[in-house]
Amino acid sequence: MRGVNRVMLIGNLGRDPDLQHLEGNIAVAKFPLATTETFKDKNGNLVSQTEWHTVVLWRGLAELAQKYLHKGSLVFIEGRLRTRTWEDKDKNRRFSTEIVGDNLVMLDKRKDNGTEFQPAADTHHADINGFTAPAPDMSFDAGTTTGTKDDLPF
Repeated sequence: MRGVNRVMLIGNLGRDPDLQHLEGNIAVAKFPLATTETFKDKNGNLVSQTEWHTVVLWRGLAELAQKYLHKGSLVFIEGRLRTRTWEDKDKNRRFSTEIVGDNLVMLDKRKDNGTEFQPAADTHHADINGFTAPAPDMSFDAGTTTGTKDDLPF
């Protein structure tokens, strides 16, 4: 049986993406992403827990992130876990687990000429080979439904 290595996160950037170009002019962007869960403890008090993740994006997604994302941006990231190992200067073995993003959806509203809109045109998905295509519009406007049974698709 084959394994599954998929991660889906919605969170806020901890700082602006750091874009670098490797040999062959291959773009790679890296940034911390905070995900926060809120729940009630046994006494009924709200408790928030924040986890920090390191996200790595390659090629077109890296350039897209550098162009449109900034500290605090709300994003949906889908990708896979990758753990790297190295030795530091004191010969200690170090580990780092990162999220290698395959899909990126920008969830912030942007202002353009004084009007707010979702950046669906700037939202991209990428497959493992780096191909980018516009993401489907998955927005929902609760004000467009009337709630009558005539609106049902069956």
